[in-house]
Amino acid sequence: MTTVKIVELVGASPVSWNEAAKEAVKEASKTIRNIQGIDVVNQTAIIDADTIKEYRVNLKLSFKVEDERPQ
Repeated sequence: MTTVKIVELVGASPVSWNEAAKEAVKEASKTIRNIQGIDVVNQTAIIDADTIKEYRVNLKLSFKVEDERPQ
């Protein structure tokens, strides 16, 4: 039986929402193994002088929980 855990993250990028999501996954993968997928919940942007300065995505990242019980 597989157990999946979900964590909520915010990714940011000066380039695009796609890059913001990729950045969140890249950073999460440094400490989380067995990433299964993401669900982008919300997309926002920071505006300065009528220009988008930062794209942000709120996402839910799912990963498989490892079974570390002794055999």
